[in-house]
Amino acid sequence: MKRENDTLILGIESSCDETAAAVIRNGREVLSNVISSQIELHKLYGGVVPEIASRKHIEKINQVIEEALEEADTTLEEIDAIAVTYGPGLVGALLVGVAEAKAISYAAGKPLVGVHHIEGHVSANYIEHLDLEPPFLCLIVSGGHTHLVIVKDYGEYEIIGRTRDDAAGEAFDKVARAIGLGYPGGPKIDKLAKEGNKEAIAFPRAKIDGAPYDFSFSGVKSAVLNHINSCQMKGEEINRADIAASFQESVVDVLVQKTITAAKNYHINKIAMAGGVASNSALRKGMERACTREGFQLYYPSPIYCTDNGAMIGVAGYYEYKKGTRHGWDLNAVPNLKIGQR
Repeated sequence: MKRENDTLILGIESSCDETAAAVIRNGREVLSNVISSQIELHKLYGGVVPEIASRKHIEKINQVIEEALEEADTTLEEIDAIAVTYGPGLVGALLVGVAEAKAISYAAGKPLVGVHHIEGHVSANYIEHLDLEPPFLCLIVSGGHTHLVIVKDYGEYEIIGRTRDDAAGEAFDKVARAIGLGYPGGPKIDKLAKEGNKEAIAFPRAKIDGAPYDFSFSGVKSAVLNHINSCQMKGEEINRADIAASFQESVVDVLVQKTITAAKNYHINKIAMAGGVASNSALRKGMERACTREGFQLYYPSPIYCTDNGAMIGVAGYYEYKKGTRHGWDLNAVPNLKIGQR
């Protein structure tokens, strides 16, 4: 039931392999968060198949939205605006969500607000940390993105670092496949690494001349593949747990070191993490230790809000709605949408 002075946002997310919808009250309170994941289906193929993902979104999206409204004990009449991810992501998957949001917006006479997927991940931090307000530094780590961003204000971002090649999550997936763990790689490497020695193998930490906050993970991925090939040629045992632990330590070390360096140099004492890899246990522990040592405040979402979800889109949509952002019926999917781009 909507209270007086409440602002309710229906958030819709379909950028990759989760069909999700949520109802957000006043930008911070999650009234519902329904996610239909396709992970089990895509496991069969070792990764996300775009065409299959799009078809599954079409099958599930009406059901997911209905569940979100019912769980929130609200109706479309009480919703103030429809927020939807319109990029970046898989173009076919994005189109399903955008078309659905436009149809609902038109039929219900509600404003339409397009949301940047990565800005949604950043906004997930606002859900459980009511004290968190800009400005702060955010490390965005997911399957497709690795960015260091200064969040200057709600919806206002300055990118100070980005990956030059593989994103962190992409490297996790490729290494997991190489050592026979399958898809999705991140959670499986995180689990196996607990059984291994993180100092067993000295995998490289990439540094980029003239770009202290940029990332590169293709080198460590190649180093893992070379190590496996070397073991096979020499007839040596391949210790998967040690490989997982050592690889993970290399990636975490770089992520933490560059984030802390940026926070110091930009004189920012609040650090947030966002995206699927932000739920990695080693990354959380490493960043917690570093922030405690330096006296920084650290924020990160619960794992359910690190994955793709409608709640984060509803939160980001709320702040865009309050700023006056409105999109027309010409809103389209933009698969390569840049952060901060409108």
